[in-house]
Amino acid sequence: MKLTRRWLVLGTLLSTAFVGLLVLLVGQFVDFQTPSVDLKPFVSTEPAGETSSLPLRKFEWQARTPHPLDLKYPYPYPFLINHPDKCESPGGAPFLLMLVMTRPQDVAVRQAIRETWGNETLVPGVIIRCLFVLGLPPPLFAKELHTLLEEEDREHGDLLQVGFLDTYHNLTLKVLMGLEWMAQYCPTAHYVLKVDADVFLNPSFLVWQVLQPNGPPRPDFITGYIYRNSGPLRNPAYKWYMPPEVYLPDKYPPYCAGPGYVLSGPLALRVLAVAQTLKVIYLEDVFVGLCLQQLGVKPTPSPPQVFQMFPLQYEHCAFHRLALVHKFQPQELLQIWPDFQRVNMTCPTA
Repeated sequence: MKLTRRWLVLGTLLSTAFVGLLVLLVGQFVDFQTPSVDLKPFVSTEPAGETSSLPLRKFEWQARTPHPLDLKYPYPYPFLINHPDKCESPGGAPFLLMLVMTRPQDVAVRQAIRETWGNETLVPGVIIRCLFVLGLPPPLFAKELHTLLEEEDREHGDLLQVGFLDTYHNLTLKVLMGLEWMAQYCPTAHYVLKVDADVFLNPSFLVWQVLQPNGPPRPDFITGYIYRNSGPLRNPAYKWYMPPEVYLPDKYPPYCAGPGYVLSGPLALRVLAVAQTLKVIYLEDVFVGLCLQQLGVKPTPSPPQVFQMFPLQYEHCAFHRLALVHKFQPQELLQIWPDFQRVNMTCPTA
């Protein structure tokens, strides 16, 4: 089976990758002391529309300055695996476009999502489209994973690979390129969901209780778990370290937490436009908050506690009253999903 073959190949990769992973970990440890890496744009000799077959060797790695957390944007990062017709449908524009942030090696994670909350047919009567956004793998695994990704995309047709190295510090680029794809190929989507792969998502609750398809248009709408009055962490030991030379103020504007937030299509286009004019920072949720501040838009509070940023123990009725729960692994999703889908249970009204 194709899935078994993928697992065998991935198992071989993981079993032989110890030295490479050490190199990557050391690279993360010294990331703030050394220049970052990025991709030069390239001049393609391939015919237009055939970028999905471009070999990765056409990219050259280069060190860059002045700061490892200073991202290059706007920048002509190419779509290497693309589905420009993903949003074309006889039923009209998608009500919800889900952009799921994953790493190239997350084959099993993506499959678990497809079998659970990423199923585009879960909400009857509403058009949903789902794309998995990913960058390039570390050079150590590039050839093997490139082959696996091409096979995975032939089978499912839902990958969007962009031409920059897939790292935590490039997450803002991943989100912005997802919005660039939306602007180019799906500009009439009513709502756009940016969501991480390590969550439980309840699409029905999100659509009917949060987004409300039968309600009036909300062009300036964005919601999720809202952080207010938070500020940058100045200690380099922290994962979310923010040096003053990258972001000087001592407060962040209000912003929706990165594991999952949803915004109206018109606002997504405006955020993308203003992002071209601002200094990009690597904390993507904070950066979206900065874009909102520039636009004079404030996040809209969601129904209370429906976006959960901390792990919760699964309970059927409780989870049916939630939109999103952070920190769910693929095996947990697959384990709870059959029970979550049961319709013959009576839950007390809230």
